[in-house]
This record gives sequence, C-alpha cells and structure tokens, in this order.
Amino acid sequence: MKMGAKIKTPYYLIDEEKLLKNLKRIEYLRDHSGVKLILALKCFSVWAVSDLVNKYMDGTTSSSLYETKLGYEKFGKETHAFSVAYSDDDVSEIKDICDKIIFNSVSQLKMFYNRVKHIKIGLRVNPGISYSNFDLADPVRRYSRLGVISQKDIMLVLDNISGLMFHYNCENDDFGSFSNMLDKISKKYEKILSKVEWVSLGGGLYFTKDNYPLDEFCEKLKSFGKKYKIQVYLEPGEAVVTESCELVTTVLDIVKNVKTIAIVDASIEAHMLDLLTYRIAAKINAEVGENEYIIAGRSCLAGDIFGECKIRDKLEVGSEIRFADAAGYTMVKKNWFNGLKMPSIVIKRLSGNLEIVREFLYKDFLCSLS
Repeated sequence: MKMGAKIKTPYYLIDEEKLLKNLKRIEYLRDHSGVKLILALKCFSVWAVSDLVNKYMDGTTSSSLYETKLGYEKFGKETHAFSVAYSDDDVSEIKDICDKIIFNSVSQLKMFYNRVKHIKIGLRVNPGISYSNFDLADPVRRYSRLGVISQKDIMLVLDNISGLMFHYNCENDDFGSFSNMLDKISKKYEKILSKVEWVSLGGGLYFTKDNYPLDEFCEKLKSFGKKYKIQVYLEPGEAVVTESCELVTTVLDIVKNVKTIAIVDASIEAHMLDLLTYRIAAKINAEVGENEYIIAGRSCLAGDIFGECKIRDKLEVGSEIRFADAAGYTMVKKNWFNGLKMPSIVIKRLSGNLEIVREFLYKDFLCSLS
C-alpha cells in the first residue's frame, strides 16, 4: 500500500521483522539440537507468512481435518495430523495428505489402522505430569481424555506405531521444570522409547523468550534424542509468534462510571477471546503515565473489557490503542459475535511495506450463517 496511507481499524498487524527474531532462535535450536520443529496451526495459521516460516521450520501440525488440509496446501513440508477423535470422513481425506497421523486413543488406532498403515503412525501418551497455570488447559487434568495412560495398552500396539507424542506443557518458560519432567518421562517410558523412531514433545514451551537458557535446552533435547536414537519433534505455536503482532484499534467513545472508560472499535470477546477465557488482561502498548482508563470493547457483553491502564497521553475519540502479543490464539478464535466487523489482517513485510492480506466484509458475516 502507499506510504502514509491510513489503514482502517481494527486490524491485526503482523510484523515480519519481529517474527523473524523468533524464527532465528528456532533456527539456532534446530542447528544445535537436531530437533525438528513444526508449527502448531491451532495457535497461529496465517498462511500469508508461510514463505518466511518455512525457511526456519519443518512443517505443521494440526488438530482437525481442516487444519491438516491448510498445512498441506499452504505450508507444505512435513504435515502431521492429530485429532482428539477422527471421524470416518476425516480419515478418508487425511490419509492421503499427511506424513504422520497421531491417534489419541488405542481404540481409534485399531479402528483406522488398516486404512492408514501406509504412513507413519503415532500415539498420544498421557504421562501423568504437566506444567500449566490453568486447569482448563492442563493436558493431564483429572479425568483428562487426552492421551493413553496405560503403558500396557501402549505395549500391545507398539508394532503398529512408529512414534509417540507427549503434549504436557502450557505456557512453560521454566527450563528447570521442563528438564525435570523430561527426565521423569525418560525413566518411566524407557522401554517404549527405545522401540520407536520419533517422539514429539508437543508445544507450550516458551523457549524463544528473552533470557531463556537456549543452549541448555538444546543440549537437553540433543541428549534425549541420542539416548534413544529417535528423531525429536517440538510443536511450538506461541513460541513462534510471541510479541510479533498487535491488534490496532480506535477509540469510539469515552464514558464515565466512577472510572473513565474508553470504548474501542474491537472486542475482546470477538477478537482476543483467549484472554477473556483465561481472564487475562490485554497488554496495552502505550507509555506509562498518570491518565487512568478502563479499555473496553464495543460488544454488548458487560465483561467485554481489555483491561485497565495508566498511560501518559490523554485519550479522546479517534485516539489509537494498540494491544500487544496479538498473534497466538487470536485470529484462529475470532468470531462474529454481535455481528462486529472482524479486524483485517495486515503484514509489515521485511521490506517495511504494509500489506493488507485480508479484509472481512458483510458478505463474510452473511455467508457464515444460513
């Protein structure tokens, strides 16, 4: 677009330079650990940046038929398929487009084995340990349906699989925690690990954050892979896109109810739903100061609140508000609640040029219904 031209808010702004910072750390991890890294599309699936992502990653992993197809068609390289439960129709399509298919249960593995035995088959394991600050996202929470618990059950189908998946972390930026849990898994599943070709340790690891001990992480993973002579995979989502995107909004009104409330042209319910689900305040990109505001969305939901802030500049109608870290679990969860216009998707390319890659119009809202 032309320099100086103003983009209509709201929009998600993905900055490729900031994305590249994370990808360079991923490249370092690949080079120094031997691990392969595949993008978790459930977190981030904007395929308009696939050319950049593909230079540093080994493929994609999915949670459904549609994500598997997206990974295969728009990203390429290795395509891993996983689903908590596949339907017959899912398997009919997935079996011809994925490199690896991972089952969540022994029953589904047996059900579909004859139809998928021509590709690499994996089984998700519930190791009984995890790292998560939220019960809602804890993969091994009480009564969890995610993964096989019984080692005896795994041993009975070991000849039918080539790999395992342990997905047991959520927002884990503590290397010590990761290291200790991997040691426990290594000890607990030693006999099984020695008989497979590959193991995925899932996602939820914030190894691209500043000050994370990346060299120790590399050595730990390298040692684990070497011990069992296996190819290790990681499935990062947030670690790939952290701090690379903003949700850019405009103040539409300012009202007062004891506190001053600025209402913007977006909605946390519709456009940053993950924050509302986990009751986390949005990060507001603004200099700290003495002006206090509640920043609210414009849906009819009473709790449509991005958060409270103290900022330097006084807000008025037309002021711009930017919410940081708006890549992971945002665009994949956006919805048409209240019929609010979805934010456009804009990319700031490495060249510095801004490119509007997607705008959402009334016809998109119309066609999402019946």
